[in-house]
Amino acid sequence: MIEKNPKPPGSRVRVLIAKNSAVMTQALCRVVESAPWLQVCGTARQGPETLEKIRDLRPDVVILGVEMPGLNGIEVLKRIMKDFPCPVIMVGAPEQGAEVILEALEIGAFDYLSKLDSGHARDPRKLKRELIAKIEAAAQSPLARKRQAAQASMPPDSEGISSHEHFPVIPEIVALGTSTGGPRALQQIIPRLPADLPVGLIIVQHMPPGFTGPLAKRLNTMSDIEVREAEHGNVVEPGTVYIAPAGQHIKVQRRAESKAAICLSDYPAGTMHKPSADVLMLSVAEAFGRYSFGIILTGMGGDGLRGMTAIRRAGGITIGQDEASSAVYGMPRVCAESGILQRVVPLDQVPRQILQALRYQPKELDANRINRVDPIDRMGS
Repeated sequence: MIEKNPKPPGSRVRVLIAKNSAVMTQALCRVVESAPWLQVCGTARQGPETLEKIRDLRPDVVILGVEMPGLNGIEVLKRIMKDFPCPVIMVGAPEQGAEVILEALEIGAFDYLSKLDSGHARDPRKLKRELIAKIEAAAQSPLARKRQAAQASMPPDSEGISSHEHFPVIPEIVALGTSTGGPRALQQIIPRLPADLPVGLIIVQHMPPGFTGPLAKRLNTMSDIEVREAEHGNVVEPGTVYIAPAGQHIKVQRRAESKAAICLSDYPAGTMHKPSADVLMLSVAEAFGRYSFGIILTGMGGDGLRGMTAIRRAGGITIGQDEASSAVYGMPRVCAESGILQRVVPLDQVPRQILQALRYQPKELDANRINRVDPIDRMGS
C-alpha cells in the first residue's frame, strides 16, 4: 500500500507540470493541489522552458506532455534523463499511440497516464485518483530516492530563487529571526518593502537592552513602511514592522478569525535569547498555521530552528539566507541542514521573495515617490 506522505513530516512532494495546453495545465494543477501532501512547484509550456524549470526548481516528480513546442516530449525526456534524472509521468492524447509511450518508457519515463480505458473516456474521478497514486509511487521510486540523497549531500544553494512561481497559499503574517549581522541585513530588506504591504512583519533581532528602540527608529526613517518597537497589546496591522524589544519574549495571540495581538512577557524562562525567534515563530505557527511565513537570517547558534520547523510542519512558508551573503552562517545553516527551508536565497533576494509570496500588486505611484521606489516594488506593473 502506498504511503499517504512519502516525504518527511512537514514537507510535500514537489511536482512540475509541463504541458502545452493552458487548460490542461490548470486541470492538472487542481488535481495535484487537491492532495495535501503534493505541491505544484512550477509549470512550463515549452520544451526548453521545461528543462530550465527542472534545473532551477529541482522537482521531485515531473508531469510531461508528449507534445511540446520547441522540443517535443520525447526529446525533452531524453534531456531530463541525461542531465536531470528524476521521475517523469507522461501525459498525452490517446491518438499519439502506444509506440510513443513505449519509447518514453524505454528512455526512462516512470509511467504514463491515459485518458482512455478500453477505448472509452474515463471517469474524471478515477483519473484524478490514478494520477495522485502515480505521483506518490514516483516520489518513492529508486530514482527519486537516489536524487533526494544526492541533493541532501549537496550544500544548500540559491538556484531557482528568481522563479516567479507562487507558493500554494498567501501568508497572513511574516515572522523573521536574526542575530549577528542582522541590523545590517535588515537595512537591506525593510527599506525595500512598500508602505502598503498587505500583512504585518514581526522581527526578533538579538540585541542588548536599549538597542532595539533606536534600531526601529533608524529603519523607520529609511523606509516607506512603518517600523516601530513592539509594545504589549499592539494589534498586528498590515504595512507595519514590529521589532521585539530586547529583554522580553514576543508572541502573537488571536481568537478565531480576529486580528492578532502582540504579547510581551518574561516567559518562557531559561531560553538562551530573550527575545527568542523560536518563541515568536512557535506562536505564529499556532495562531496562523499554513498562513505563516518564517524567515531566518544571519546569526550565530540555532535559535529559530524549532519555530521554523513548526511553521513548515503547519504548511507555512520557510526561507533562509544563504551562506555567501550571511555575516555568520549559523541560524540559517541549522535550518537548511534540517531540511525545513523551502528556499535558500541571497540577502538581496529576500524582499522579492516576500512580495512574491504575498502576490503583492503595487498601487499607483505618486510622482513624488516614483524615483525612489526600488524596482521590486513595481512587480506586476
